Amino acid sequence: MRRLFPVTDETAAPGPGGPPGEWSPAELAAAYAYPDSAARGRPWLRANMVSTLDGAAQHEGRSQPISCAADMRIFGTLRALADVVVVGAGTVRQEGYRPARARADFAAAREAAGQGPAPAIAVVTAGLDLDFSLPLFTSPLVPTLILTGAAAPSDRVAAAEKAGARVVVAGDGTGVDPARAVRALADLGHTRLLTEGGPQLLGRLVAAGVLDELCLTLSPMLTAGDAQRIAGGPAVEVPRRFELASLLEEDGFLFGRYRRP
Repeated sequence: MRRLFPVTDETAAPGPGGPPGEWSPAELAAAYAYPDSAARGRPWLRANMVSTLDGAAQHEGRSQPISCAADMRIFGTLRALADVVVVGAGTVRQEGYRPARARADFAAAREAAGQGPAPAIAVVTAGLDLDFSLPLFTSPLVPTLILTGAAAPSDRVAAAEKAGARVVVAGDGTGVDPARAVRALADLGHTRLLTEGGPQLLGRLVAAGVLDELCLTLSPMLTAGDAQRIAGGPAVEVPRRFELASLLEEDGFLFGRYRRP
């Protein structure tokens, strides 16, 4: 892996015992560190998405076919840095989400930052149409959160709580208000926020103006077809411009970080 931006005189050295050019977990963690404000209680919401050259966020309904080993290393690093991973219910069903696991490489850093052994998963859902017998709800290291509205079906709320999930109200109707969800997570002590989509959830976060950072993997693939872009849903009145914070490259894949000014 090499750094293309910001421009430096040399790329990072290979990790101990790793193949030439592979960054260590510590080097990746430094490259993707949250801003200091997140440690001081100001929530920072970043998204992690992958897209092909022709704009597809998935192939045959899943993101894995357009990913690569380096993308998965960054995926694991971003999770290891986060307090909570926010994901839409559709993505949970489609991608077969499981609980986040503890990573030995990041255990000391998480403990020093006052974080638990792994991030919580927070599922955004209006109808709670989820299988609460899955490991995501029955055996996480930290309880899974359900972000929903005040008018969510009471029987589904009861089923979620019986399975061990914590239900967090972040909307007045059945839906979730993005800004209210961010505040609710911060009130629970989760200020390092990560969302992995899907596209409809990311689109709502963009439209609400609550996204601080986008980590985007550009996959050197073409898929054609009618796959979704990384963000869907409502359009913004004026396109929001983000600034390039860093750009890495490995095997033709580009790993960009963009922050709002």
